[in-house]
This record gives sequence, structure tokens and C-alpha cells, in this order.
Amino acid sequence: MTSSFLLNTVVNKTEQNSSPLVRLFLLPFVNLFEIQMNLKKDIKIIINNWIRILNIKIGWINDLDKIIKYFELLKILQGHEMSVRSVKFSSNGNTIVSSSEDETIRIWDVKTGKQIKILNGHIDCINNVIFSLDENYIISCSNDKTIRLWDIKTGKEKIKLEGHLNSVYDINISPNGNNIVSGSSDKTIRIWNIKLKKEIYKFEGHLHSVKSVQYSSNGKIILSSSIDKMIYLWDIKSGIILKQFIGHYNIVTSVKFSLNNKFILSCSWDKTIRIWDIITGNQLKILQGHLDDINDIKYFPDNQTIISCSNDNTIRLWDIKSGHELFKLEGNFNCIKSIDISSDGNTIVSCSYDYKIQIWG
Repeated sequence: MTSSFLLNTVVNKTEQNSSPLVRLFLLPFVNLFEIQMNLKKDIKIIINNWIRILNIKIGWINDLDKIIKYFELLKILQGHEMSVRSVKFSSNGNTIVSSSEDETIRIWDVKTGKQIKILNGHIDCINNVIFSLDENYIISCSNDKTIRLWDIKTGKEKIKLEGHLNSVYDINISPNGNNIVSGSSDKTIRIWNIKLKKEIYKFEGHLHSVKSVQYSSNGKIILSSSIDKMIYLWDIKSGIILKQFIGHYNIVTSVKFSLNNKFILSCSWDKTIRIWDIITGNQLKILQGHLDDINDIKYFPDNQTIISCSNDNTIRLWDIKSGHELFKLEGNFNCIKSIDISSDGNTIVSCSYDYKIQIWG
């Protein structure tokens, strides 16, 4: 029960039982109390606005039921001599690895922006690069049809996996760190054992190049997408397609499992991002806003926010629950190809066709 309610009750009873003179005496106190209450409300609004302005200035925005970081461009890394195809953070967020059409892999220090190492060996465009789970190795795939493992300390190539008949577009490492899954323009998905240094499974089913592959968190299922506009869920043990997700009407460039493996996230050259129910296969949401092909998507560590990049030269953050765009990052860049988020969610790295790598924080 509030103090204003108590006062009003007293006043009402006094008005019913008192003389006009008593009511006249009480009136100034009632008015004064109301003024004080309104003043408190105004002060609270002003303080909340000050806090919001401060949050924006220090890089945080309070979006109703959650806190969303506001990002700005911190630095641009330059060194690649052709378009940069992929970028990834190390687990501690201190290092970035990148791959490029210039046939090199480069390792960068995030804090200084300086290039630490260049790895040479591929003889064509390097489409993707990732860290091994122990981060002692870097794994890459290329249009030269190979997958390679590199020793980070020495910069030397340790393993070369061959078997694909055409460009290898994507790679992902199994949760136990023992195997690599790859997708290729030869329309196949292949699984490679690192210790045995050979292919152990091959899946066929896509009608065109496989653009994206990912392991589920339990390592038993693989997710894939293709130029054929299809998304497939594969059982590794049997090689059977468990489910297909139909809806995109152009190339599906990237697919990701949600952190709880209940949903699938996809993006496409049809300029849409879609969220799917993994059990029913139903499309739950379509996120629209990009003006050109969408090249990459990721979940934020909070599993409530999505980040995407596009040939429209923008990076966009989306709220999963509402499907609304939260905000847009822009700069003088040409076609942003790949993005990644640091494990603490505080830093974004992106790369573009104009040979640049951008760090946002």
C-alpha cells in the first residue's frame, strides 16, 4: 500500500466527516504531496535517461529486457593482397586468423593490429580457416581441392588432406577434435580423421556445391547447405539425410546450429536470414533488411542475438525473439564476406573484398 493511497484515503474520510474549514486546511498539504510525488517521478526519468546516455557512450545499450552492446569500428588490419575470405578469433580473443584469395593465411594480434605470421602453401584461393580445439593448429581449405593443418608455432604445414575433386568451401572440426567435416563444389561432404590423415566418410545428396557444414554439439549430426538452395541434416553413422529444410529461393551460404541444438540458423543470397525448428523442420522466422546477398551469420554467445554480413557492405545485429534488426554497422568497405565474435561477445571481426579486416568493439 503506497503512501499516496493512504493520504488519499485519509483525505476522503476527512472530507466526508469534517467541516469545510478542516478540508480547506488540509488542501495545501495534499497539493504539496502530489507535487513531491510528481517531482520524484520526473527525477527518476531524468536519471534513467542519464544512465542510458552513459551506457551508449561507454558502449552498452539497454534494450528493454536485455543489455546489447553498441559496436563501433576500432581498427582496420591491412596486409592481404587480395580479397579476404574468412576470419576467426582464438578462444581468448587475443588473436585472429584470416585467409584470402592471395593464397595466404595470416595471424594477427588483436590488441596491436600487427601481423604475427604468414602461412604459405596453398596454391589457390583459401576459402575458410579455423583454429583446432587445442589451438596448436590452424586448419584451412582451398580451391586447390585440399585441406591443410598448420603448426601455429612454426608456421609449417603438418598435414595435407586430399580427396575432393574440386574446390573445398567450408570446414568444421568435431567436438572431440578428432575429425574434420568438409563441403565441396564436387557436391560431397567428407569427414576426415586427423590422426589417420585420411577420409573416413563421404556423404552424397546435394545437387550442387556444398557451401557450409557444421557438427552438432554431440558430434553425431552434420548440418549442410548448398547452392541447390537446400539445407540438410545428416546422421553421421548411417549417412542418411534425417531432415531437409526448404524455403530459401537462392544459394544458402551459411548454416549454424543454435547453442542448444534446438534451432537452425541460415542465410542466403535471397537476402534473408531464416530460423528453423530442428525437430519439426518448420520455418519459424524470416529476418529481412539486408539489401544484397548475405554471406555469413553467427550466434552471439548469449544465444539471443544474431550477427550477419552482406554484399550490401553492412553488418547487422538481430534480436532472435522478435526478429527485429537491433542496429547496423557500416563503413567504407566492399562486400563483407565473413564475421566472427569473440567468446565474451565484446568484439567483432569482419573481412571484405577490398583486402581489409575490420575490428569492432
